Amino acid sequence: MTLTIGTRLDRYEIASLIGRGAMGEVYRAHDSRLGRDVAIKVLPVAFSSDPERLRRFDQEARAAGALNHPNIVAIFDVGAHEGAPFVVAELLEGQTLRDRLSVGPLAPRKALEFAVQIADGLAAAHAKGIVHRDLKPENLFITSAGHVKILDFGLAKLIRAEGSLGGAADSLMATAMTEMGRVMGTVGYMAPEQVRGEAADHRADLFAFGCVLYEMFTGRSPYHRETAVESMAAIVRDEPPALSAELRTLMPGLAPLLRRCVEKLANERFESARDLSFSLELVGQNLSSAALSDGSGEQEAVPDILYQRITFRRGAIWSARFSPDGNSVIYSASWEGKPLELFWAHIGNPEARALGFRDTDLLSVSHTNEMAVLLRAEFVTSFDRRGTLARVPPMGGAARELLHDVHGAEWSPDGTQIAVVREKLGMTRLEFPLGNVLYQTPGWISIVRISADGQMLAFIDHPSRNSDSGHVCVVDRKGERRVLSPDWGTLRGMAWSADGREIWFTADRGGAARGMYAVTLEGKLRRVLQLASNMTLHDITKDGRVLVGHGPERAGINAFEPGENRERDLSWLDWSLLQDISDDGRTILLDETAEGGGAIGSVYIRSTDGSPAVRLGDGAGRALSKDGQWVVAGGVGALAEGRLQLLPTGVGEPREIQTKDLFCHNARWFPDGRHLVVTGHESGHGVRLYRVDSVNGESQALSPEGINPIEFHALPDGSAVAAVGADEEHWIYPVDGGDPHPVRGLDRSDRVVRWLDDMRTVLVYRSNELPARVYSVDTESGERKIWRELTPPDPTGIYRIGRVHTSADGKVYGYVYYMQLVDLHVIAGLK
Repeated sequence: MTLTIGTRLDRYEIASLIGRGAMGEVYRAHDSRLGRDVAIKVLPVAFSSDPERLRRFDQEARAAGALNHPNIVAIFDVGAHEGAPFVVAELLEGQTLRDRLSVGPLAPRKALEFAVQIADGLAAAHAKGIVHRDLKPENLFITSAGHVKILDFGLAKLIRAEGSLGGAADSLMATAMTEMGRVMGTVGYMAPEQVRGEAADHRADLFAFGCVLYEMFTGRSPYHRETAVESMAAIVRDEPPALSAELRTLMPGLAPLLRRCVEKLANERFESARDLSFSLELVGQNLSSAALSDGSGEQEAVPDILYQRITFRRGAIWSARFSPDGNSVIYSASWEGKPLELFWAHIGNPEARALGFRDTDLLSVSHTNEMAVLLRAEFVTSFDRRGTLARVPPMGGAARELLHDVHGAEWSPDGTQIAVVREKLGMTRLEFPLGNVLYQTPGWISIVRISADGQMLAFIDHPSRNSDSGHVCVVDRKGERRVLSPDWGTLRGMAWSADGREIWFTADRGGAARGMYAVTLEGKLRRVLQLASNMTLHDITKDGRVLVGHGPERAGINAFEPGENRERDLSWLDWSLLQDISDDGRTILLDETAEGGGAIGSVYIRSTDGSPAVRLGDGAGRALSKDGQWVVAGGVGALAEGRLQLLPTGVGEPREIQTKDLFCHNARWFPDGRHLVVTGHESGHGVRLYRVDSVNGESQALSPEGINPIEFHALPDGSAVAAVGADEEHWIYPVDGGDPHPVRGLDRSDRVVRWLDDMRTVLVYRSNELPARVYSVDTESGERKIWRELTPPDPTGIYRIGRVHTSADGKVYGYVYYMQLVDLHVIAGLK
């Protein structure tokens, strides 16, 4: 079906024809609702009566629509026009990789950069159970900004019987794509099993990736022959031509990587695209400076860096430490969606032994192999957790409980004392030894590490409870604190260097992947290691080997509205945090701090019908006003942290709320639409509740110090604020200054979703449960009933259900899920 300029498909007006292909015609169109240009792919009328082509088109739309990743083209909408279905996608400006290769091979640096992006996109698709099956340069698009997007999941296959699409869609796609004896794909990039008409899984994509990678470096396809039959025979029979001597010299790790991608047997290739992506980053890290230079010929030797993988299961790893002899690793992990558990593994042996502790997080290992752990560990925020500090004898045994409500701990070098991070009266305290306060902050402290002589404690200081941005600091035994490296957008992981002269840590600024850095006690900073994806430093041995976690991390949003038969993924980029849902349930407020949000962060609103998100400005969203016209947002980053601003959702100018010396952690609207309830602190004091005028910034304290900065809500009539107090119990704080009183029926583990209009019913959930149950609690009778059960389609790697929000009537709900798919590696040779 050829469409003329001006034709309307629902709210989309055709502007021009972009191109034609076997699966349809692609047009530039204008979305009248959101005022943006999009790409529309329409199946021609000649094909619309063909059930097979319709099925393949439906597969492309459904499979790609289930994905949300910066290296996969985004699908916004689907529909039909005069019987012909169409898909609405983001409009890309740039060229295909095929067009780019038409002028010759890519520079080594650019080829590696593109390769890592492609591998990351494949890893995201494979994690959803979706296989591309037709990866080739024509289906890889290079945007004008230099990002790679994977196109055309029209041959995709759901490899799980019950994947993210659910029900009939899974059945349809699985049936269509598992037919034996059928050849699918493009000659020259098909895996041997595809050529033979055998069933193929995600490793067929890795074979095709190897062919594309070879072509990016050499300018030619490894298996292209004069005819299709000869090309298919070469795939089954031949090895790819050797790389040039120059490439082998500049990148000694490239040839083995390519060979492993294009192995004839699927089980001899990389196990996953995640492993492939990591290996590509290592090729780039070990590449000589000449390969990454501008061709001047200057070379600088790069030390050999050796990597050894420790874990081989899918899930989240929260902490890990070397054993004192450096031959083993102890770690806490949540595998395949199961609860957090302690494991022990000998380096070089892929098998790990469970130590028999569930819901337990590792904190530290003494020189005698005694462990400090958190029992009944629960997440306070997506970054911070707390539990009961306990000592566990070497290699297991009964735990001895020491202290409740601990956030972190570290053994002294001689194993006789423990440094502890805990909270009291709204202040996070670093104590060493126990009871001796060396430093306290209304923010939070994530990690503490003690120097080899026991005289200096390094720690990560986070000013805001809503963020993992912060500073690398040290404090001596007299309590004198120094900031060594400030203003990082994300800080995760830290250890003293092997010689004790530096503190190594993993962090990022400006939205880049977390790299590894080192800082001296004088504040001299240097970069140790940078990969394309995030790392978390866990430990360093005396001989200099480094223990890191590496793999994809993301926060996403699932939402449900009436009329739908399943939850909708409303994530936008890689770290989407749901902050609010409008009373009518039509709009969500979210913010992003990854893949473009950077250290500053970006605030968005998005319709619950799945329409593209609209960016409102910088910062971190907090709440939508009752009339939906304003968003109160906080600043993220050194220059704006602790401030509040108002962002218009329509026409208007942003403006800052002048709260003077009040450091604001979080904010919500009072029902009057003018005043805000804010958790904040003044210099030298703990966090408390304030009533803030959004127009003039005047504030009124509503509570004593010690308020949880995250857990609070204005009651529907505006008469009081419900919050978690210093004792971690739920309290009602009247606005008129009356005495606070406890909330009946709630306990410490409950997180409030919403107070209903009857002023007695509250919806709560427990974030450490998977699935997470939302309860309706009657605060007069104490009666508790299950209201909803939140179960992400694929729990693998999901370690926490975060903030839950609902519409005023409770019919629309949404929640945040946090996911990691992390592997542990031991790295030797870093300097």
